[in-house]
Amino acid sequence: MRLSVDHTTRYSYDQPVRGVVQSHRLSPTVFDGQSVVDWNVHVSDGIMGGGFRDGAGNWVQSWSVQGPISEITVTVRGTVETRDTAGILRGNRETTSPIAWLGATHHTAPDVALTELAHGVSGQGLGLIHAMSAAISEAVAFVPGATHSHTTAAEALALGEGVCQDHAHVLITCARLRDMPARYVSGYLFATADGVAHEAAHAWAEIYVEDLGWVGFDPANYKSPDEGYIRLCCGMDAREAAPIRGISRGQGTESMEIAVAVAAAQQ
Repeated sequence: MRLSVDHTTRYSYDQPVRGVVQSHRLSPTVFDGQSVVDWNVHVSDGIMGGGFRDGAGNWVQSWSVQGPISEITVTVRGTVETRDTAGILRGNRETTSPIAWLGATHHTAPDVALTELAHGVSGQGLGLIHAMSAAISEAVAFVPGATHSHTTAAEALALGEGVCQDHAHVLITCARLRDMPARYVSGYLFATADGVAHEAAHAWAEIYVEDLGWVGFDPANYKSPDEGYIRLCCGMDAREAAPIRGISRGQGTESMEIAVAVAAAQQ
């Protein structure tokens, strides 16, 4: 499937700042299920710095903008060819050992309820993860706007509502409680399970399964990633896997607007 992406992130400051430095993970992963046809990232008045591939296979690109700055726009446009691999990630250029993905973070710290959920599901290997993902889909209803970027897995489970970020965090926490390496994936989704166009960036989880490697699971849509998904980057949680991270110099308060459109492109 050929998918096109038009993604704009606009940062505004209530008073000009002296400068901004950003770290981007905005380049699609190149693996057996995905290849880049064309891809461009532009930062208004930005200066591109150095880039490198980290141990997880993410391409990290630095940008800087000299002030005074009142607004910055990051524009991503491109086309990606995708193939359904049943959620299995093969061919990713990564060097980090799977055991490095067993630790907890602030967003994925377990509590009693998460521990009970993780150990209340029976099975092993792939079957266990599918059952766990289904249990999380039932325990945390998908409700847009129910949570925010700082919501933890424990808070989302207690609330019983959340968005894709929360589903991923809960599944990652439960998998790690069962001694399975797990990580957070940021990307894009062409359509939800019912075929409705998805107008925002998306997130899901990858769990390491013996003899298969990394396998993606999306509890928010009751499925594993297929040709409708574009994988950008991964990390221990949403904060580490954020496609854009940055810091500004100055006293201005930052606000952000995001617009994402994913469409099927003509072959």
